[in-house]
Amino acid sequence: MDRRDRSAVPRPRHIGIIMDGNRRWAKAQRHLDASLGHKAGAEHLSNFMAWLSVRNIDHASAYVLSADNIRKRDSQEVRYLFTLIEEIIPHRVEAAQSWRLHVSGDLDLLPAPARAALERAIQETSDRPRHLTLAIGYDAHADIVSAVQRAVLQLKAGELDGLTVDAVSEQLAGGPVKDIDLIIRTGGDSRTSGFFPWQTKSAGLYVVQHPWPAFSESDLDDALSYYATKRGRATK
Repeated sequence: MDRRDRSAVPRPRHIGIIMDGNRRWAKAQRHLDASLGHKAGAEHLSNFMAWLSVRNIDHASAYVLSADNIRKRDSQEVRYLFTLIEEIIPHRVEAAQSWRLHVSGDLDLLPAPARAALERAIQETSDRPRHLTLAIGYDAHADIVSAVQRAVLQLKAGELDGLTVDAVSEQLAGGPVKDIDLIIRTGGDSRTSGFFPWQTKSAGLYVVQHPWPAFSESDLDDALSYYATKRGRATK
């Protein structure tokens, strides 16, 4: 994409990122410890937020850790992921200055120190203009069911006509713009893996072959060009 022409092309308002391939990146870099890939991936969030800011994209969602992964992955790997959630990810968002942190998922699945670090970062960034939602301890079915339950509680008795798509969307965790326009998945896999299904109903999917720690600013521009081309065709 010609950077001089950015303002003239369709641009996603909200981007979702599925950060896959950390372990494969570590192996390709000949690291004996796969956890170094996860660490590089967590730190790479800083770059991603900076690139979005430069492009005036103010809403992003990122898949960090699913509830299934917490329950099923090797316990040592999960413990290390908890450490990253406690020691790196909240600080990266706080240091990004303009980004406000939201979390979607069951934080009760996390150890108390990781949960406290996220809650502190949510509070510390609460007055910022841009919105980053992290899926942590995330389960797609539970996300939707909980939103529907909260929406029902807002209704007056017998007024089920008020249970609308918008009413449910308002109860979902995250920033004010719920709908995700473009999903980027790194690591070459074309699955969405239960990534915010309610919010991504109309989203395009752009697959990057290399793993998340190798995702570059040029890759982001390629994804934006893909979105602009698809959006342009849809409006003709």
